[in-house]
Amino acid sequence: MTLTPADAPGTRLTPADLRLAADLAVAALRPARDADWSVPAGGLEWDCWETAEHLIDDLFSYAAKLAAERTGSNVPYRRTAESPGGPDNAVHVERAAGPEGMLAAFEAAAAIMHAVVSVKPPEARAYHVYGDSDPEGFIAMSVVEILVHTHDLTTGLGLAAWEPPADLCARALYRLFPHVPGGADPWPTLLWATGRGDLAGRERLAEWRWYGAPR
Repeated sequence: MTLTPADAPGTRLTPADLRLAADLAVAALRPARDADWSVPAGGLEWDCWETAEHLIDDLFSYAAKLAAERTGSNVPYRRTAESPGGPDNAVHVERAAGPEGMLAAFEAAAAIMHAVVSVKPPEARAYHVYGDSDPEGFIAMSVVEILVHTHDLTTGLGLAAWEPPADLCARALYRLFPHVPGGADPWPTLLWATGRGDLAGRERLAEWRWYGAPR
């Protein structure tokens, strides 16, 4: 599948894509609501609980910055790690709530982010470490975070292989990874672009980034 020009019909990401990604992720993870989430999340150093918390924290952080249209720096929430080497989060999920509580917290964070991007005009801007971005960029960042971390979680939890819709992956790739060549299947390409997989003819990435600036 070759990525199409940005102005072609159907290539732009919308709030509905964020909702779709979140719904698919919850459906994929719900079978593990009774599992042990202290196991490593795929190839990450974090365990599954920490990875899910990191994902929730990302969505919360994106929503807060975009809601305030804060540019230039992060909203200065106090961030802490609950274990050595764990993610520095402003949001932590109550451990006693278990995986079911984690999924509820994820659904809430995704709903908040969806509400924010649904009302922001295209000219709105907010901070990201890779450059101030627009609402579509934050939708794309949210979608990529959801897709790749659901891959990490389903891998770590021993669930069925996770493969999100090719069209969704392709549009997220086009929006955030203009340096990544098209032509290969979008999902393996997204995993490669985020350092999680191999791609024929390409060396595996030890470091990676996206480009969130408005296209």
